[in-house]
Amino acid sequence: MIPNSQNVTRAVLKNGAVVLIYENHASPAVVIRGHLRAGSMFEPPAQSGLALFTAEMVDRGTRKRSFQQIAEQTERVGAAVGMSSGVHLAGFSAKSLSEDMRLLLDILSEVLREPAFLKAEMEKVRGELLTSIEERADSTDAMANLAFHRMAYPNHPYGRDPLGSRASVNSIKRADLQQFYARHYRPEGMALAIVGDVRTDDALRLAGRLLGGWTAPGTPPAFNVPPARPRKAMQRRHIKMKGKTQSDIVLGAPALPRMHPDFLAAELADVILGEFGMMGRMGDNVRDRLGLAYYARSTLESAPGPGAWMAYAGVNPQNVDTAVAAMLSEMERMKQEPVSDAELNDVKEFVTGIQPLRLESNDGIASALLDMEFYELGLDYLLQLPSLVRAVTPAQVQSAAQQYLDTERYALVVAGP
Repeated sequence: MIPNSQNVTRAVLKNGAVVLIYENHASPAVVIRGHLRAGSMFEPPAQSGLALFTAEMVDRGTRKRSFQQIAEQTERVGAAVGMSSGVHLAGFSAKSLSEDMRLLLDILSEVLREPAFLKAEMEKVRGELLTSIEERADSTDAMANLAFHRMAYPNHPYGRDPLGSRASVNSIKRADLQQFYARHYRPEGMALAIVGDVRTDDALRLAGRLLGGWTAPGTPPAFNVPPARPRKAMQRRHIKMKGKTQSDIVLGAPALPRMHPDFLAAELADVILGEFGMMGRMGDNVRDRLGLAYYARSTLESAPGPGAWMAYAGVNPQNVDTAVAAMLSEMERMKQEPVSDAELNDVKEFVTGIQPLRLESNDGIASALLDMEFYELGLDYLLQLPSLVRAVTPAQVQSAAQQYLDTERYALVVAGP
């Protein structure tokens, strides 16, 4: 059954935290997922990596349990608990048999409210982050993406590096982690989804008991994403990487926020351009027909701010300029030629058809509930989505491409030999 306002319980705790509960008794398991407003957009520009470092430290031991004790207690019952961090949010997740939900919520409550920030664990995490930075530096795809966002979003949170640099990660001190935690780990803006073989009343009562009393001093930081600076011209950068035989291309520009009325039409245009079937028109032309790329696709970022509309390709270094021209040609065709009814209908069937597949697991349902909460879509959004998709016209798709798919003032990054 599709999650909706009739089968999802949404409750706001007295501290502002939102709890979403969906009963799914198909198997004796439960998934708990949630987020807080503590992503990299809140860190000082000079301390890139601070939000991720903090998230990685939160479950590395509390005032009551060591990291080893947390691992032993969860592994004993076949459970898992983890933290993550992105641009906007810090995330947490846990899964287990439903009979162990109390243990999961108890541990999650403890790591969120009472992290110890032990120095020994801190140095282990620092080492792991530095290793990730080294691994990224050897990836043409990762380096092209990083450089693209820096170029497309100058002096903007979306242009920052969530992982950080060797210098910034090495400079972060325990006090920095504690200060970031104290400022941004708080119940206001937090959302928690509990999905699985649970009773709603029991889950809500337990979540309220463990998290309802959590308070944080001061005023919550404002969650405001600034507009992107208008681009005046095309910019190109080549990142030279020794020992590589492939070049990765990223080109695009900031587009529109997820909540913009034109987003759905733009999303359908993107599916046509670089996702449907074998990477859409981009893959069909640049990869299959012209043989210029190992892969070629596009994506429209979903974000509360102006997410980027980007095209990607992995190519032989000798084919870079020809591939870029072919990619831009497909992007321009989206703007100049109306999409046929047949092609758009195929894409609509694809977009609506994959939704049930994404809701086949507790994880997928929990993620969908959190997305609906974060973007204020309403609990009936998944029920409404098919009709919203079917209502989009070829003219709206073309108009969205014309307004938001920039083929003149884009950022272009090539990483490779």
